Amino acid sequence: MTHPITCRTPRVRRLPHLLRARAAVGVAAVLLLGACGSAVEVAPPAAADDPACAAITWPGQVAQRPRTSTSPDSPATAAWASRGAPAIVARCGVPVPGPTRDECLGVDGVDWVARRLEDGMSFTTYGRTPAIEVLVPSAYAPEPLVLSSFASAAQTGRPTGHRCR
Repeated sequence: MTHPITCRTPRVRRLPHLLRARAAVGVAAVLLLGACGSAVEVAPPAAADDPACAAITWPGQVAQRPRTSTSPDSPATAAWASRGAPAIVARCGVPVPGPTRDECLGVDGVDWVARRLEDGMSFTTYGRTPAIEVLVPSAYAPEPLVLSSFASAAQTGRPTGHRCR
């Protein structure tokens, strides 16, 4: 991330530019608290109440970081962080991406649309509904390496027939 985390009192941090302007309509902002023992604040997406999101089993560990609590508590959101490190955040129920010229990559049988952010990357499942978004801070570069941890969770989405080309 671009700003250091201080552990005096929890401080809200925004991930800027979650999606490019054309895809940002209707997407809630994701807020992160510094990993100082507080829950990571994650805005549940509009379709977070999809039964498939409630059925997701999120990984217990990502990039050697333990899963931590989110606020508000929702089965559609998850975060992984450790003291002093920025959080990796996942949200189920984000808008399903349509055909795009953005980078698309396949990892362990799951296709992901990748978007570069100011301070990391956003990955959104492609060809599955509901869609899952994973926000990976640049501290975990190369960011795509964390996607294999999400293969099982992402495969719970129903295939739409779209694939990366």
